[in-house]
Amino acid sequence: MAKKRPQTKAKQPQLKDGEIPVVGAREPCPCGSGRRYKACHGRAAAHAVTELVQRPFEGLPSEGDWVALRELVPAATVELKLKESLPEGVPSVTLATVLPMAWPALRRDDGSVLIGLQNDTASGDISRDLADTLQRALTAQPGTPIQGRRAPADGPRLQELLDPEGTFEPVVHSGFEFWVPDAEHSTPEVTASLERANAAAIPTVKLSGVDAAYWCETPDKNHLRWVMPYREEQLLDALARLHAAGRSSLGEGTRLVGSFRAHGLTVPVWDLPTGVTADDVEKPAAEFAERLATALASDAPLTVDERRARGGLTNRQVTLS
Repeated sequence: MAKKRPQTKAKQPQLKDGEIPVVGAREPCPCGSGRRYKACHGRAAAHAVTELVQRPFEGLPSEGDWVALRELVPAATVELKLKESLPEGVPSVTLATVLPMAWPALRRDDGSVLIGLQNDTASGDISRDLADTLQRALTAQPGTPIQGRRAPADGPRLQELLDPEGTFEPVVHSGFEFWVPDAEHSTPEVTASLERANAAAIPTVKLSGVDAAYWCETPDKNHLRWVMPYREEQLLDALARLHAAGRSSLGEGTRLVGSFRAHGLTVPVWDLPTGVTADDVEKPAAEFAERLATALASDAPLTVDERRARGGLTNRQVTLS
């Protein structure tokens, strides 16, 4: 009998890591190794999908405002400045809390780019997902919405794309009219989405005297929600010192009621009487910031009353993300 010749497979071209596209987990890895993607280069992608980045906006200008716009503010926009020059035909890049139809991004007819911040993301790193969306929007055809996808595990993060010296100045809107420069010619779907979004928007104002503090109005009472950049344990100790001393309010009828935990930062929340406006809390908030700075500088052990106050604040803490 003639000997069977061993079968040989044609060698596939070997790709560099940066050139390997994302494919289905059970498909052959595009690198040419012969293994399934999930057992080869997909391992890093799977790890990026499941690994949660606790502070995705750390290192960006105004980290507290990024958190606020992601979790607390209904309608706001910020013009972003990139490290590199904008591509030809892209006059501007604007971050928005929400876009019509919950699009991750939109390349408008005039070439400008809008990026939505309050979207579900495919991985545990919001910064990487947003950077991927931004890069795709910059090269999309004008008039094109950008769909969500899983960002490549080795793709850049916002911290690598945005100018670290650029300002981050949110403009808070009463509604979402910024979606449609020409409302008369928008599609019925976008018009309906705009009406629903405007109906659900809570009136919100950014304080001018302190960083990342937002007043909002609800039917029963008003609130101040203030994203603070300090370490959580240190901040809770300082808040407890002030609370136990009766110095944690923002004026008559106001009360520190607890805090949110969002994207690695702590967000103290005050209840305000219905008649208290954003202008009314500007001065009290600035004065509170001075009291807080003093309390943060103390390293004395908490007293019994301060520990009790801290326990109460901790029990009323809610994790948003």
